[in-house]
Amino acid sequence: MTASLQEKNSKYYIVVSNNDEDGKRTQRWYPTGLDVATTSRKKAEQFMHKKVLELETLPRRATASRKPRAAAVKSETEENKESDILFSDYVRYWLSVLEKRKRVDVVTLQGYKLTAEKHVIPYFDDLRVKLAAVDKKTLQRFFDIKSETMRSDGRGKLSANSIKHIKNVVNLALKEAVKEDLIPSNPCSCVEIPKIEPHQANYYNAQQIRALFDAMQGDVLEPLIKITMLFGLRRSEVLGIKWDSIDFVQRRLTILHTVSKVTKAVEKDKTKNRSSRRSFPLSDETLEIFRMLKDQEEENRKLFGRAYAKNDYVFKWPDGRPFDPDFVTRHFSRLLRNNGLPHIRFHELRHSCASLLLNNGSTLKDVQEYLGHSNIKTTADIYGHLDMVRKNQLSDLLESQVL
Repeated sequence: MTASLQEKNSKYYIVVSNNDEDGKRTQRWYPTGLDVATTSRKKAEQFMHKKVLELETLPRRATASRKPRAAAVKSETEENKESDILFSDYVRYWLSVLEKRKRVDVVTLQGYKLTAEKHVIPYFDDLRVKLAAVDKKTLQRFFDIKSETMRSDGRGKLSANSIKHIKNVVNLALKEAVKEDLIPSNPCSCVEIPKIEPHQANYYNAQQIRALFDAMQGDVLEPLIKITMLFGLRRSEVLGIKWDSIDFVQRRLTILHTVSKVTKAVEKDKTKNRSSRRSFPLSDETLEIFRMLKDQEEENRKLFGRAYAKNDYVFKWPDGRPFDPDFVTRHFSRLLRNNGLPHIRFHELRHSCASLLLNNGSTLKDVQEYLGHSNIKTTADIYGHLDMVRKNQLSDLLESQVL
């Protein structure tokens, strides 16, 4: 038996190597519970020597009674089973643990499942590689192949952002395996994936927004699109607006609820983050939009009677059914296409709002608070180039005054 001291996750571990009955070299990691930052290596080595002494005397203790030996055999059997698990099966197990223990948000779990079932599990099912055998070389080849994989819709290869999401799932699963002492370290931390280029957001200018508003008059999504644009809302936020979000007396709209979807729509009485829970003053025009929708709801309740789907959501079909998130995205694209307008994603109405704010003198801090970003770095990463355009305009204005 030989032992060495190793550092992992800022903790000391004892690595014990031994030969089994067949002469095969085996290795096992034992946690010490000692922090690297607060415990000297000398003290950790003393702890290791005591642990090795205990392990060397364990067989003699076991012979005193059949029961402890049986327990030891059972433990060894269970350990062998754990080391034999396929990596793809472990990913399935990890997802089930996340769901059972509710460790992550429902929508986040949907994203993990979709990525794992589409990209990770099928590949490693075919490879039949065991969890204990997953190493940097195996993972690097996997990510290299994924980087050359075509998208399911045929529009080019998987994006660098998609590869990043795949790596996140693999990394989190292996991180959990390290926590459970099934593997000594996480090989995913060493792999390389394509670099994500800074995102250049598309947006409409004021003239294009007016053209959009003219084109969608009478459209089923006209009120929803206007509110989304005017307040720079996320799709989940505009679909989550309920009547308790609107104060007709104080003339305020407060973002309180969301409706998100990856594979299935999820209603939540909370926002993406604390900063997302924000309020807006309502002008005469925006207040009139909500009053009109309220009157329409009252009429539709009478018209459909018992067939009406009762709920508190503001944006919905005449029979009361709330708009599905995917319908909003598809219908918006079709609306632009049918009216010959430049293509932007529904989410880029939010970018258009930010662009108009910046071009009219708002600061990045103003935009951060208006859009509900948790920190200004996010705002600067997305809209920093637009802020420079505004600063150039201000600089030109100053020069025209003094030069």
